[in-house]
Amino acid sequence: MADERIVVGAETKYPLNGILTIPDGANELVPAVVLVHGSGPSNMDEKIGNVHPFKDLAEGLSEKGIAVLRYDKRTYVYGKEMRKNRSLSVKEETIEDAILAADLLRKDSRIDSDKIFIIGHSLGGMLAPRIDAEGGNFAGIIIMAGTPRRLEEILMDQNNDVLNSLNKFLKAIAKKQIAALSSKLENISDLSDEEAKSTPVLGKHVKAYYLKEMGDHPSADYLLALHKPIFIMQGEKDFHVSVEKDFAGYKKILGDKPTVTYKLYPNLNHAFMPSVYGDIRKAKKEYKVAQHIDQQVIHDISDWIHSL
Repeated sequence: MADERIVVGAETKYPLNGILTIPDGANELVPAVVLVHGSGPSNMDEKIGNVHPFKDLAEGLSEKGIAVLRYDKRTYVYGKEMRKNRSLSVKEETIEDAILAADLLRKDSRIDSDKIFIIGHSLGGMLAPRIDAEGGNFAGIIIMAGTPRRLEEILMDQNNDVLNSLNKFLKAIAKKQIAALSSKLENISDLSDEEAKSTPVLGKHVKAYYLKEMGDHPSADYLLALHKPIFIMQGEKDFHVSVEKDFAGYKKILGDKPTVTYKLYPNLNHAFMPSVYGDIRKAKKEYKVAQHIDQQVIHDISDWIHSL
């Protein structure tokens, strides 16, 4: 395989460095995927602690004849400037660049332009159907550890998981903080856009508008309108999203549509690597352990793409 340096959005205000990994000896057109990050600023490898899920996907899939495009997330490179933008939404943070990345692949003469897919991880998985609808126009969608629920619901669940694991004294303190956050999050959809742009919800920089704009574009609406192949994957030991609410949530929306494939992976965490602690309070420690994406996950994605 060959790693080629590319720039996503070279003509825009926010050019982003990336790598296109091309399979060896490709003498015919190859399928390709665009990798879309989870939440928070993230580099092209989606590095967290000592794991690099996007690097693993690029190397693993290119060995199986699939080109992979990964790039630095806009908030990773331009975070300081973007924090000043009160009307920042997932459109500027994620969606626009994923569409530009797909366009870049379509212009590459080595890529089969009818076989360009999106792999969205976590928040990227939540947004993948919307990215497709807003101009990605992919051949199919792979959602890794995504959710069809609103982001604020996930945040509250994560907070409550932490709360339930604390001792009595800490619980009393945390309960107040979580209650304050909860009341902020519950009323987001009632705010006008202008109010939302001036209401901080997570720290100083994340404004309510970020969550409101996302909530105004429910994942379910895009999923129900989709008639193309979708592959929904989740690790059973994922403590960021839940098997009962998220993986099952997709099944509830999409049912047994023949175009949808589901797979749950025993003992894998949010990064699709073997679970270490399986505890949200030890998330930092979990990702400090250097590991790689489980080979079965790579096989399954590759088989699914090649079968279409």
